[in-house]
Amino acid sequence: MAGYRKLGRTASQRKALLRNQVTNLLYHGKITTTETKAKEIRRIAEKFIALAVKEKDNYDTVTVTSKVARKDKDGKRVKEVVDGKKVTVFDDIEKEIKKDKPTRLAARRRMNAYLYNITEASKDDEGKKKAAKTVNIADKLFEEIAPKYTNRNGGYTRIVKIGPRKGDAAMEVIIELV
Repeated sequence: MAGYRKLGRTASQRKALLRNQVTNLLYHGKITTTETKAKEIRRIAEKFIALAVKEKDNYDTVTVTSKVARKDKDGKRVKEVVDGKKVTVFDDIEKEIKKDKPTRLAARRRMNAYLYNITEASKDDEGKKKAAKTVNIADKLFEEIAPKYTNRNGGYTRIVKIGPRKGDAAMEVIIELV
């Protein structure tokens, strides 16, 4: 007996399907699918959530100084004439960033290697490419999902049966984050 369900697909199709569904589960918090797919999704999603919970606070806060171009009221860069050439004016800005420790960085890279990034469009500017922003699911795991489950030892997902599908009578379920 294999250690996983084959779902009637080739290996590449199965991996793509599971990556897509796990990503959507972590992004939306709930998806509807068949029972066998949900059981496979649960295995993968719970491993990622457990990894995020374990590495949630494993970072250092570092103050970084960076140069940012000064802009005028129209949003254009301010230029000065120096030695007969126009040169952009830069301001130094200090900001605090989170620097991952090695184990958290490795966990983040494992998540990013498996999970897809989701591009979400703002509701005001639909159809415009510039208005779309990319959501990193690994960041969402560390920042939003992991803090909810710090006091929980496993069992981060729930599968609720909703009945057979009309076309082929496959058992449909809702898999959701608890």
